Amino acid sequence: MGTKDKIKSFFTLSGRFLNEIFSFLVFTLLDLLDFVLCYVYKMADFFMEAEFKPCYCWSAKEAITSYNGKILVSEQRESRTLHLTWNKLQLEEISDTLYTRPSLMSDISKSSIIHSSKKLNTRAGAVRSTYTVNSTSVRMLQERVTGPKQTFPIPRWSDCDCKTCTSWMTSCKNTLYVKVDEPKDNVQENVLFIHGFISSSAFWTETLYPNFSKNAKSKYRLLAVDLLGFGRSPKPDDSLYTLREHLEMIESSVLEPYNVKSFHIVAHSLGCILALALAVKHPASVKSLTLLAPPYFPAPKGEQPAQYTMRKVAPRRVWPLISFGASVACWYEHLSRTVCILLARNHRLWDFLTKLITRNRTRTYLIEGFFCHTHTAAWHTLHNIICGAAAKMEGYLDEVKNTLKCDITIYHGEDDELIPVECSYNVKSRIPRSHVKIIENKDHITIVVGRQKTFARELEEIWKNASG
Repeated sequence: MGTKDKIKSFFTLSGRFLNEIFSFLVFTLLDLLDFVLCYVYKMADFFMEAEFKPCYCWSAKEAITSYNGKILVSEQRESRTLHLTWNKLQLEEISDTLYTRPSLMSDISKSSIIHSSKKLNTRAGAVRSTYTVNSTSVRMLQERVTGPKQTFPIPRWSDCDCKTCTSWMTSCKNTLYVKVDEPKDNVQENVLFIHGFISSSAFWTETLYPNFSKNAKSKYRLLAVDLLGFGRSPKPDDSLYTLREHLEMIESSVLEPYNVKSFHIVAHSLGCILALALAVKHPASVKSLTLLAPPYFPAPKGEQPAQYTMRKVAPRRVWPLISFGASVACWYEHLSRTVCILLARNHRLWDFLTKLITRNRTRTYLIEGFFCHTHTAAWHTLHNIICGAAAKMEGYLDEVKNTLKCDITIYHGEDDELIPVECSYNVKSRIPRSHVKIIENKDHITIVVGRQKTFARELEEIWKNASG
């Protein structure tokens, strides 16, 4: 090793060491801050709405038993919760990362909580059965069946009440917002676009829609959806934003009303998980699958997939900044709620200021998508989809490999610091026939934004080959 290489290696190691030390100090302080904010919001919710709102940091995993079907349980080894929705038993996956995030303050605060197991009494006799479920999840699930003990204001005091955010409430339209661009005459094929975390359909409609050729627009019906809890779609406060809920909303808002029998899928980041789940559910309908920066982190043997994925996506590091942002959003329930109050609740102000500063010289669709959500939607979607679905990813990928006959194309920005390039190669290791395309000098967002014309042509080529 030469002198220059030694010097470079020294500074690299020194930088990592400083990042580790500084990160430890910063996140220890954030642990304390989130602990304090827990009490602040309990009091604020009480004074604003006359009831304490449950939170995950103080809801211990405890044994919950019932034989009347009103309290619903989950087996610990499966990390799943049974609940009733619309008077029908369904199986939902609740990520344990919602209530198991080790930190200095959480360890101290939970050390006094006693975990207990109870007995289930059945007609056959008393049978000991250990069940572990988060009491916040149970409370929310129970409210879906029996209704909340008290009707919270809609929207809640910490959420935005503008027409965009509440239009679905006043119109009683419980379907997702879908931006459709279709031919005037005959629709030959459909394309479904699924955005990523804290984004909206505008990620596609403001970039790709204007850049598709006339030939493509005369052939394809383009369907870009705002996911549940984001953009102009409904943001129910009692939803757990699970994989099942997201999928069912896409089906009832896009596939069924538009009579979509076959379709191409284009998905970004978190949307890739939903795309894979949708493809597995409708294997005969998918004509092509295009994934951008899929978050797939295979867990080493002995590691819990959800916890492992959380540490990879949110590594509790101050640098790079995008990792710091992800860590705050993922690890701190109350701090992330504060951010949502400052940004999402006041999105009209930030939108106005952005347009004032830029004087409308630049589009603000990314900012609009980033701000149009609620804390409940963002918090649960992040944990229940990105982290909670981690255990399902291998099964989804194997199913896609074995069942789907369509082409699978994967794009990834070379400079993506949030979802590293290795994730796309991890997908390819499960689906060898997939095509991975690494885009130089592009990151998690600029893989589309800034190269929309090129990407639009690439997509048209993918769809053409799939139909040929």
